[in-house]
Amino acid sequence: MWLHHSARLPHLPFPAPPRSPRSSPPFLFRPAASAMHSHPSTASPRDEDQKAKKNDEDKLRQAISYHNQTKHSLTSGYARGPGGLDWANQPNPFLRFLSSPQLPLLHLPPQPGDSPLYASLFSSSPPSSPQPISHSTLSRLLYDSLSLSAWKTTGLSTWSLRVNPSSGNLHPTEAHVLCPPLSSLSDHCPFLAHYSPKDHSLEILAQVPLDRSPLAADGSTLFVALCSIFWREAWKYGERAFRYCNHDVGHAIAAVAIAAAALGWDARLLDGLGHDELHRFLGLDAANRPPPSQLPDRPIRGRFPWIESQHPDCLLLLFPFGSQPSVDFQSLSSAISCFLSLSWTGTPNYLSKDHVYWDIIYRTAEAVKKPLNAVERFSVNPFHPSGLISEKLYKNYSVREIVRKRRSAVDMDGVHAMGRDTFFQILLHCLPSGQLDPGQKQGKQFALPFRTMTWDAEVHAALFVHRVKDLPQGLYFLVRNEDHLDWLKMAMRPEFEWVRPEGCPDGLPLYRLARGNCEELAKQLSCHQEIASDGCFSLGMVARFEPILREKNAWMYPRLFWETGVLGQVLYLEAHAIGISATGIGCYFDDDVHKVLGLKGMEFQSLYHFTIGGPVLDRRIMSLPAYPGPGIDA
Repeated sequence: MWLHHSARLPHLPFPAPPRSPRSSPPFLFRPAASAMHSHPSTASPRDEDQKAKKNDEDKLRQAISYHNQTKHSLTSGYARGPGGLDWANQPNPFLRFLSSPQLPLLHLPPQPGDSPLYASLFSSSPPSSPQPISHSTLSRLLYDSLSLSAWKTTGLSTWSLRVNPSSGNLHPTEAHVLCPPLSSLSDHCPFLAHYSPKDHSLEILAQVPLDRSPLAADGSTLFVALCSIFWREAWKYGERAFRYCNHDVGHAIAAVAIAAAALGWDARLLDGLGHDELHRFLGLDAANRPPPSQLPDRPIRGRFPWIESQHPDCLLLLFPFGSQPSVDFQSLSSAISCFLSLSWTGTPNYLSKDHVYWDIIYRTAEAVKKPLNAVERFSVNPFHPSGLISEKLYKNYSVREIVRKRRSAVDMDGVHAMGRDTFFQILLHCLPSGQLDPGQKQGKQFALPFRTMTWDAEVHAALFVHRVKDLPQGLYFLVRNEDHLDWLKMAMRPEFEWVRPEGCPDGLPLYRLARGNCEELAKQLSCHQEIASDGCFSLGMVARFEPILREKNAWMYPRLFWETGVLGQVLYLEAHAIGISATGIGCYFDDDVHKVLGLKGMEFQSLYHFTIGGPVLDRRIMSLPAYPGPGIDA
């Protein structure tokens, strides 16, 4: 639970935000609304078109309403949450499919050369020669992206950590794979399986006959589906949980893309598919879920098993680097529709005895479902290396060492200062386009792991620089899509400098906005958390918001959070590659951040905060191996 403190922003280079009270509706209980009856339509095509536009506008309004309702405010309080932690109903962090056939994956001890150097992922050529999909490589993919990384224990408490980070270590993200036939696993036909990180195994949900499989006939492609269980986050964070679930989707996308690259595989979102296709792909049963018209319209407590169901988020195609898979979304949709007739196995375990239904989460999830875009053309962006100042800035860690040692810092030392070139190097790896020829602009997503996404970069970073040697303290801004630069300058405070800092590499669109000690400011904006002020620098990820939602539609709303999660994963890995640590910050005062930057309206919104610095380790907590050994349940 976040504690509420009344405070004002310090008078640094920026004026304190004016008080703007915001009412927060009470926590009410109300029975489900009665069902709405529909009648056959006799409308003309023009009427149908107007109806469709109104429907799209209603969905957009719902997404924006959710975003505004779930903001934290320095002056008027926090978004609605449970007010306390109901430990008796804490969701089980491990989803299992009871009675499904289980296929153990390999626990491969590290061997020299089995994982490329982390810095090589960003080199001028694909990271390694593509390896064939096999029991071994599938095991490595999941072991280096979504598996457990350690167990922690102190006193009577024991908990697990994972390679992919999660808000509050609650892990709402579940993964499924559609894999070609593999020797020793499935010799005859592809299979669809749920990944179980607790024991690093696959739970087979369905066998897919070859004539129904959408995979490449030569066995060179693999599908990874990501889903969210909103209840896992809502148990702790209430209404704001939908934001955090989508942060976690972005982290998982990047984690899979990085692990795939280490095997010589590329990854790309199959974003032409819609929510219904993903639902069928996963064999999810909607029969026990109330229709939207019958869902309660207020938060209520009770037993609602359907709250534990998975919400399909996205489908990733993995394929050899340098290849150009042919994907026709209409044909892919037709192939997936045949999955309804597969023989599905396994029953998901219960996660909690009782629940709290946060109505706005499920209404928003319904509004932002993406429809099928059968005419969308699948394409793979060219690979661009990321800028490299010097390999000496990195320790010679392998990809596996970096991804598996990643931890979320719980405290920063307030002392460690990073070198200026190290700071610039981290930001170079945060650029979506990587290295460009003179005159080209950042914006297209060509570099790892941003190339997984199908849209141009929409997320920027406002940086609070505290302890970077030879760089003045102050507020800086990283422009990750330079087509937005003029809009940003017009939208933000006119007194900002927009000066390139001394020593800034060519091709890094970083600007200093104002000098000054921003430690107290950063702390207060991030819900008074000292971790935002005690690192080398912290940042707020600022996205072009309402314009892109209107250009694309409401389904773009969660994708903006995915992009912040992908960027956050890069920041995590970069911090560990240089020998320090990082953490994502989901609690911040939204509109107070905007006021500091001078942003008004909904053109730009802050979606995620982050901090990087020297970690303080809690010696009272003991670390245990993720997988102690065969037959041992940690």
